Amino acid sequence: MTSKRIPAAIAATLVLAGALGGCADMTPREKNTAIGAGVGAAAGAVLTNGSPVGTVGGAAVGGVIGNQVKH
Repeated sequence: MTSKRIPAAIAATLVLAGALGGCADMTPREKNTAIGAGVGAAAGAVLTNGSPVGTVGGAAVGGVIGNQVKH
């Protein structure tokens, strides 16, 4: 990693840890929605080479799919 990417990676890790810690009192449906949105955002970013529109679109679609998954 380059020296500029290390602080960004540390910051991303801290944000992710904080976000996951906030999921402790969520219902299974809320957790599925959050997971779906995260996976969808990552997939949208990858498929569109980091386009913000693709990332947000992927998060929206993933969130809807995660919300509909039955536990």
